[in-house]
Amino acid sequence: MNDYSECLDIARQELKLAQAALRRSMSEYPTPIAGCDAQFNHLLDQSERVRSALAALDAPNFVPTPRQPAQKQGIESR
Repeated sequence: MNDYSECLDIARQELKLAQAALRRSMSEYPTPIAGCDAQFNHLLDQSERVRSALAALDAPNFVPTPRQPAQKQGIESR
């Protein structure tokens, strides 16, 4: 296993722990929840950030590769 793969697995595990903690905090939050409740809105924001981070870790990234590494070089990068 590559060193970075282990780091990514740890990051996923930590983000999933954060996600579970945020869900627990949101479920235990006292009702009623007003639209201007700053604390609950902060929890929603943090929850979305964690969800986005998890999605980013799992999303494939396209890295374009030019056929010629530099304009003056005549070597193709195939």
